[in-house]
This record gives sequence, structure tokens and C-alpha cells, in this order.
Amino acid sequence: MNRLMGMSRAMRVLTMIWWSCGLLAALPAQAEEVAGPAHKVVYQCNKGGEADYKSLLFSVSAMKEKYGDDIDIVVVCHGPGIHLLAKHPKRYVPEDVQEKMSYLDTFGVKFHACGNTMKGYGWHEEDMLDFAEVVEIGADDLMLLQEQGYTYLSW
Repeated sequence: MNRLMGMSRAMRVLTMIWWSCGLLAALPAQAEEVAGPAHKVVYQCNKGGEADYKSLLFSVSAMKEKYGDDIDIVVVCHGPGIHLLAKHPKRYVPEDVQEKMSYLDTFGVKFHACGNTMKGYGWHEEDMLDFAEVVEIGADDLMLLQEQGYTYLSW
């Protein structure tokens, strides 16, 4: 500030404007740093077997354990994979699998259910597990998430 005192009034104003612009230019970069996790992954679950469900959740758990809060994970269930999110699935889903999903939900893992597939089974939002988010079309959800920078993993 002592340097400013020796300058003309006009020069002090220009210097203050210049500093302000520099500070304002730095703000968006700082906002981006705290905008969210460094990693984003979307898993596609379109298979309906017990082994498929367990290996999917094993992978999701491993990723969440490795990256903690530095990863955003979404599991999109459609086709035969939709049974994973149903309260009363028409295919066998072990109770421990549903418990594991509920546990992962508490750590921020999101589970999306394809509304299009649900219609085929005559299911509605209330037929899905409480933590499941219904999306209109699972394939569309996969596309949109990838456009937002999510890495696609097929399971």
C-alpha cells in the first residue's frame, strides 16, 4: 500500500482496478476446484443374475473404498438389471445384495432405475427401493451422464 501513496490518483485507481480484475479472474478457478469429486463413474447394470449383481457391487464398493469422497458413482439399472432395484423383483435378488446397495447409498452412491423398463413390468416408483431414483429412459441417462464427464463402465 505504501507504493500506492507515491502514485498519482489516476494511477492508484488503475492499479486498484487491475488488482481487482486479477482477483476476480482467480475466483472461477477456485470455484472449480471445490466443485466436486475428481472422478465420476457410471455403471450400466443390464444383466439380471445373482453373480452379476454381486460382482457389480463388489466393484462399486472397491471404487468407493479407494477414492472415498473423491468419486461420484451412479449405477443405472435397465433391462434385466432393473430387478436389482425392485422391492419385489421378478428375478431372484439376494437380501444381502439389497442390504449392500442400501449401505452404499449411505455413502453417496446413486442408483437410477429405468422408467421405460419399469413400464414393461407394470412397475411404478413406489415399487422400487426407497433410494432408487427413477429416470425416464436408462439409455438416455447413460448418455447424459457421459456427456457430463462420467466414465462409462458396463457390467
